[in-house]
Amino acid sequence: MITDNPFSVLSESISPAIMQIYVIAMFIMVVGGTIIDTIHKKSAKYFFENSKKAKEQATLSLGGGEKVSIAVKTVVSDIATSAEFCNQKRRIAHLLTMYGFVIFIAATVVMVFFYSTPAVSTPSYLPMLWHLGALMLCVGGYWFWFFIRVDVAAEGFPWYRIVRADLFVLSLLATATFGLMWSFLQANGVVVWATLFLGLFIFSSLVLFGGVLWSKFAHMFFKPAAAYQKRITKADGSRDNLPEPADRPEQFGLGIKRLQPRNY
Repeated sequence: MITDNPFSVLSESISPAIMQIYVIAMFIMVVGGTIIDTIHKKSAKYFFENSKKAKEQATLSLGGGEKVSIAVKTVVSDIATSAEFCNQKRRIAHLLTMYGFVIFIAATVVMVFFYSTPAVSTPSYLPMLWHLGALMLCVGGYWFWFFIRVDVAAEGFPWYRIVRADLFVLSLLATATFGLMWSFLQANGVVVWATLFLGLFIFSSLVLFGGVLWSKFAHMFFKPAAAYQKRITKADGSRDNLPEPADRPEQFGLGIKRLQPRNY
């Protein structure tokens, strides 16, 4: 199963052109949803205004080489290795989910556009990467959802408490899970169940990519820019001139008040 291209087998009942159009439509939804989200929440406006204020308060002038160096550090530390996470379990779960998602999507695009028919032999490593990416995504995502996302003892919220912000991670997990189940059932010739999970795979991916405006999907595009800006303000001295956050109890030796656990 792991070396079989599920999209090649699917082409016997669904035209490769339809699969390619669907992938393009999902890409357009992500771009369009991100742009609308940026306009609606005024994220870009806030980012540029904050950047302008920081530049006015800068005590040092950074050259092009220094900015490139900061950009490289941002990519390596904040993006590639997620070094901003202090909790190592959360960091590992995030990296598994992130790289699993990237591998899963990249392998999907390549197989759909270049190897979606049985007439064109699919290199065995592509389906392996597709399944591996989905598995990594599931391991990291379910680990986060059941063991890291909520501390039941401290906050009193059960794992099944769902809010709108959870739409992204849940649709992401559903897409990877249903994709794996569809591939397994299809490879074993269980036609009826394979068709059912194919439908669930398509629906969950539609929610994932079509729900950008209502989920945290767009957050992944803003985060690198925010991390880069944070490093810039630290390097040029503007961060030192920003006002301290209000209500910092640690300055006075006070602990942070926690909510009492709720009973469920």
